[in-house]
Amino acid sequence: MNLSARSRGTALGVLSAAALMTILDGSIVTVAMPSIQRDLGFSAAALSWTVNAYLIAFGGLLLLAGRLGDLIGRKTMFLAGNAVFTGASLLAGAATTPGLLIAARFLQGVGSAMASAVVLGILVTLFTEPGERAKAIGVFSFTGAAGASIGQVLGGVLTDALSWHWIFLINLPIGLLTIALAIPALPRDRGIGLRAGADVAGALLVTSGLMLGIFTVVKAADDGWTSARTLGLGAVSLALLAGFFVRQAKAAAPLMPLRLLRSRNASGSYLAQMLSLSAMFSFQIIVALYMQKVLGYDALQTGLAMLPAAVAIGTISLFVSARLSRRFGERTVLLAGLVLLMGAMGWLTRIPTDAGYATDLLPVMVLVSGGGLVLPALTGLGMAGARPDDAGLVSGLFNTVQQIGMALGVAVLSTLAASRTGHLRAGGRSEAAALTGGYHLAFTVSAGLLVAAFVVGLVVLRSPKPAADASAPAESVPANA
Repeated sequence: MNLSARSRGTALGVLSAAALMTILDGSIVTVAMPSIQRDLGFSAAALSWTVNAYLIAFGGLLLLAGRLGDLIGRKTMFLAGNAVFTGASLLAGAATTPGLLIAARFLQGVGSAMASAVVLGILVTLFTEPGERAKAIGVFSFTGAAGASIGQVLGGVLTDALSWHWIFLINLPIGLLTIALAIPALPRDRGIGLRAGADVAGALLVTSGLMLGIFTVVKAADDGWTSARTLGLGAVSLALLAGFFVRQAKAAAPLMPLRLLRSRNASGSYLAQMLSLSAMFSFQIIVALYMQKVLGYDALQTGLAMLPAAVAIGTISLFVSARLSRRFGERTVLLAGLVLLMGAMGWLTRIPTDAGYATDLLPVMVLVSGGGLVLPALTGLGMAGARPDDAGLVSGLFNTVQQIGMALGVAVLSTLAASRTGHLRAGGRSEAAALTGGYHLAFTVSAGLLVAAFVVGLVVLRSPKPAADASAPAESVPANA
């Protein structure tokens, strides 16, 4: 796309603002859940659906939304998604019953999927030169870190100072401004037309399979991983997804051409992303629980305590990751970031019940800065082979894998931690000691996931040869690397 550097910068700002709104919404809700439960009369089991409804819609529709963006135009899909999300945020902020809030959260997930699925596709078609693309991805990753940290702090401030309704209403000015700026800033793309990939059967198979799969994962914490319900629904989900891949191999106009998975870097980055995001997102949730349930922090204190981690991740992704990727290659940067994250999880496996912030938690927040290397490197590797006619689909696929990894990580590690805590409590341990023991197990498994991601990066992924100096751009990764 022949746009000036200034126009591309404005477009990047719009895309980052949309990502900020989505990530802000994901983290801001967690600290307000006790207030929502008291005000609307949620049961403990139903309360989790304020998160689950969003995850199911978001994760289940990303792949379909990405492909539709390629077909009807990514700008059109982006604007429509932001409009749906902003309208649903107003509905959530005005909710007076649990059912209405859950429905609004589902609609927020639909809007987020529509907008988020095409963001990376727009980005990689705007920034085609490897050096510029690395910088743009760094800025985009910085926005994610900023959204997570702002959400945790802002959620506590808004809930305490005003009410939980404002954690959703805050999206209105951001959403309206994003739409207003996106209309002139984003380049028009007509799409390749519905006939190029209007695979209705494939769309039904993948959407129902993903939604059912994510539903099964989030319910497994309550039903048990070996229960008949979990195993049965899991089997049906896998059968639907298997049917989707069979359909894609035979369809004349497939929704997702299977050639996308033949790229060594693409498939390897998807696997590494699922493993590492399972650990990283679980870290955010479980550390927050540890600080509140064991150390007695309130919501605002928890957000402020985790702020150094978000600042470190954001700073490295914005100012360091692109430069290192150009000099050493994205694969090397990914491996270095994973080593730092493994150090953070290893440190947490020994954290005591009476941890001091400066001596026990702050070092972890520093080591977690490795996420500022991991996330941009994985994004660059995963999107490297995207072509202009399928960039939206690749973006949707990349985000789908991300959401599945996050949902799996939280569900599995939370279940393991709860089970371990129950055993320790039954054995006579104090509440704080039992909880800490459960969290130790979760952090140990997280470290194992990161080790597995490191092995995938070492064995499967390939990086282009580094440039002669830090200022020279690296060669792009071929689609069939």
